[in-house]
Amino acid sequence: MVPRLLVCALAASVIGLASPASAQIYVSRDAGGTLVLSDQPVDGAISSYAVRNSAVRTTRAVAADVGTSWDEVIEAAAATHGVRPELVRAVIQVESGFNPRARSNKGAMGLMQLMPQTAAGLGVDNPWDPVQNIHGGVAYLGSLIREFGDEVLALAAYNAGPGAVNRYGQRVPPYRETQDYVHKITRRTETAPVARSGRTVIYKVLEEVDGQPQWRLTDTRPTSGRYEVIR
Repeated sequence: MVPRLLVCALAASVIGLASPASAQIYVSRDAGGTLVLSDQPVDGAISSYAVRNSAVRTTRAVAADVGTSWDEVIEAAAATHGVRPELVRAVIQVESGFNPRARSNKGAMGLMQLMPQTAAGLGVDNPWDPVQNIHGGVAYLGSLIREFGDEVLALAAYNAGPGAVNRYGQRVPPYRETQDYVHKITRRTETAPVARSGRTVIYKVLEEVDGQPQWRLTDTRPTSGRYEVIR
């Protein structure tokens, strides 16, 4: 969703145009990652929209296009992979501002900013295809939620990698970027302490019994030792 203050500012700007018949809206992001709309060309603008009719209705249309274009795909992917759709929307907003052509300086691509290796592992042939990108990103996010049993840790792993979360004792790593990332998303949607897939997360834990390694199953996430998530 485009922040209300930006929409209001844009409305005031567009209202001042000489003719309400046609306008061009340019979309970019500032240094803090906030979506910025303007009726003037912007260096590095990520998208533009041809806008017609009245200024007020135009502003609402732009906001809707940015935030709701992929609702059906998001709902389908969320249902398939057991992730709350509102969490998916928050991730996409922070990752790309709903720009399917977004590319980071590290090479992450599309709406959910998939890295090439991650996309390949998820079976995403074309990360620039919004449908593939969303389904791949949601599948990955869902796997992290099931692995960590916690949406906050899953978000941290989505940003910094599961290895980083594990290295810091299954806590959000003390990286400024990751902490800011988690904060931006959690302030947009409530987070859940357990997976929302409708199933209990089962862990396969390796323990030593009478000097012999032995696996056992538990629904409590281990705090140390070797284990696997089996569902």
